[in-house]
Amino acid sequence: MSSPESAVEAGSGYDRELVAALRVGDEATFARLVREHGPGMLRIARNYVSTLSVAEEVVQEAWLAALRSLERFEGRSSFKTWLYRILMNTAMSRGEREARTIPFATLAGEGGEGEVTVDPSRFQAEGRWAGHWSAPPENWASPEPRLLEAEARGVIDRTISELPRAQAMVITMSDIEGFEPEEICNVLDITLTNQRVLLHRARARVRQALEDYMGETTTR
Repeated sequence: MSSPESAVEAGSGYDRELVAALRVGDEATFARLVREHGPGMLRIARNYVSTLSVAEEVVQEAWLAALRSLERFEGRSSFKTWLYRILMNTAMSRGEREARTIPFATLAGEGGEGEVTVDPSRFQAEGRWAGHWSAPPENWASPEPRLLEAEARGVIDRTISELPRAQAMVITMSDIEGFEPEEICNVLDITLTNQRVLLHRARARVRQALEDYMGETTTR
């Protein structure tokens, strides 16, 4: 199990300056952080509560909790990880009040060995892009690229929303929000192996949905 205070992602000098600015009430810094992290926080919160409006309330509560807890930030993890852990705790508490939250640890193993996936050879095995597709889905080219891109984005968003929560959380944090694997493990309190399995399964589901969609576009 990864330690939440992992040295791999210990708070940097930038994080300390960031927190110092927040502690003295720097509104410009706070506004920039809200712009930077707000959309991603909303996507994460939406996995735990029933409506968008409740998710927005969760994000607001998380920001307030973070601001109130600034004196306790010790820089043993990155500010981003610290912030998202507050968000996770807030979202889970709100979800429990809605009687619809299951502990994340029980979801981490969702999708057993028989879960439908795709050939691992279709993903990069090494290097910077390990785990990403080795080639785009078939029939990706289109005479209407902007329309196709918008429709494909909708397919991706819809597929992620239908994934088991653990997979949805991991692929959202990794491929949309740009979290490093160690950060994801620390925020979600899962092992690196578990994170890799969940991410592979989620990417496989998204890729299959895209390929199904691209196949449909050729028959229109």
